[in-house]
Amino acid sequence: MNAAFRALLAAALLAAPALAQDATDLQRRRSPVVEVFQQCRDAVVNISTARVVRVRSLGARDIFDDIFDFRRPATTQRRVTSVGSGVVIHRDGYVVTNAHVVAQTSDIVVTFANGAAAAAQVVAADPAHDLAVLRVQTREPLSAITLGQSDDIMVGETVVAIGNPLGLGHSVTTGIVSAVGRELRYSDSLVYSDLIQTDAAINPGNSGGPLLNVLGQMIGITTAIRGDAQNVGFAIPVDKLWELLPNLLDIEKRQRVRLGLRVVGKEARVETVRAGSPAAAAGLRPGDRLLRLEGGPLANAIDFYVKLAERRPGQKLKLSVERGGKPVDAEVTLQEVPIPDGSALAARLFGIRLAEFPADLRRRYELPDYINIVVDSVQPNSPADRAGIREGDVILRLNRIAVTTLEEVGLSLEGVQPAEDVLVDGLRWRADPAFVWSVPLRARR
Repeated sequence: MNAAFRALLAAALLAAPALAQDATDLQRRRSPVVEVFQQCRDAVVNISTARVVRVRSLGARDIFDDIFDFRRPATTQRRVTSVGSGVVIHRDGYVVTNAHVVAQTSDIVVTFANGAAAAAQVVAADPAHDLAVLRVQTREPLSAITLGQSDDIMVGETVVAIGNPLGLGHSVTTGIVSAVGRELRYSDSLVYSDLIQTDAAINPGNSGGPLLNVLGQMIGITTAIRGDAQNVGFAIPVDKLWELLPNLLDIEKRQRVRLGLRVVGKEARVETVRAGSPAAAAGLRPGDRLLRLEGGPLANAIDFYVKLAERRPGQKLKLSVERGGKPVDAEVTLQEVPIPDGSALAARLFGIRLAEFPADLRRRYELPDYINIVVDSVQPNSPADRAGIREGDVILRLNRIAVTTLEEVGLSLEGVQPAEDVLVDGLRWRADPAFVWSVPLRARR
């Protein structure tokens, strides 16, 4: 053994205890918060949005005047950007965020923890509960968050928030649950209830990110802060997300199909079966637990709706369900629904005549996709008239589902019954400044 080798061996022997001590110290520093962040960071996305704001000079006409052959208005425009957060709830590219994060936006880009970015589209939005679902097209499956439950949250338990505060991507803060069942009132018409209160630092840009317990399960979606206080933030309970997702992901409201099945929760259990529907004809019953679709396992209700979105009218769905502890097979046909006349339905139900923007106006003003349905006329003393809807208003959503064509309007209104309330979200461009409105309309008997 030469002298050089002996020296190297001696150095290695001396370093070994130090390396072992470093590894031990590192493990001791690995707190539950560190584990939660490392476990969940890949499922959290930063959201950047952009919208074009058109500013009219005092006294200038607006773009709707062109529909009636008036001269082109004198307008200037500027691009406004904002930031927020979101979380992947399904590996196929479905992301949940706050509705206010993506409201009135023309471009949405999500950025992942590894720096990759992708464009996103709004699948559905629910402003009343400040939730929205986005879809991102990616080549590889995404890392999805584990959805927990919020009915067993303990005041005082440790929570972790991950998000994009002030544009600082993938930041983590921690604190405790300060209270549950809180109410946040912005106005008489905008009240968020049953919120989780936390002292984990939440700043502008955190909106839409996850609030997690120490097991790495999402228990809430951060949504708001109190501007007049420190360490007072709020989150939407994850149970509210579980409750609303069947409506937000319902393909009957976005495609020309009829199924008649509402599936809910972590166990993908059938909650309701509509009489006379394809699901009823197939023998499905409330209480059935969906196990497999086309031979593939179903993880939960979200998984069912995501896989259902890939199906088309006329296709047969092979389902395996558990009923009374026994397996049952069923075959359901997605029934094609004729294209309804959206404008005629809106006129009959609410006294409002709708139209799509002419193609030349869309090109001239470079309108974003979400601005396409305009109020052409309002019948005097109709539900729409009494609610204050005016000619020239833009219709953005019906019952929380975005509508950009008259076909989508028809699909949203087709099942509305007399005296049923429909939530309508719109944009009034004629106002100075323009503003978004939301009103419930009761269908005429």
